[in-house]
Amino acid sequence: MSSQRILRVNELLKREIADLLERVDFNLQNCLVSVSEVDVAPDLRTAKVHISVLGGDDTVKNMVMKFLRTNRGSLQKKIAKDVTLKYTPVLTFINDSRMEKGDRVLAILEEMEEDVDQN
Repeated sequence: MSSQRILRVNELLKREIADLLERVDFNLQNCLVSVSEVDVAPDLRTAKVHISVLGGDDTVKNMVMKFLRTNRGSLQKKIAKDVTLKYTPVLTFINDSRMEKGDRVLAILEEMEEDVDQN
């Protein structure tokens, strides 16, 4: 299978899953749930979905991940209706903390820049 096709399927699933999550009411305040990446296996049977939860504590992140894992089947069915693929991949949701780490690095750099400006 061509790597170009895998990339297109990754992006297609990322958009579809993000659209589904946008319609889900997590009852969260001041939090953002987003799909940061989707990795589909070469045989298109499985997909790892990296989820970022910004603005919440560990309890909120665990609640979101638990919701996604327990409702995986219904999410897959909705995707199967919207996306025409030979196989609808089995989704595995993974907590992605790369955005938080990047945000923390930017905050540290900003603090260092302020310290330099004050001296």
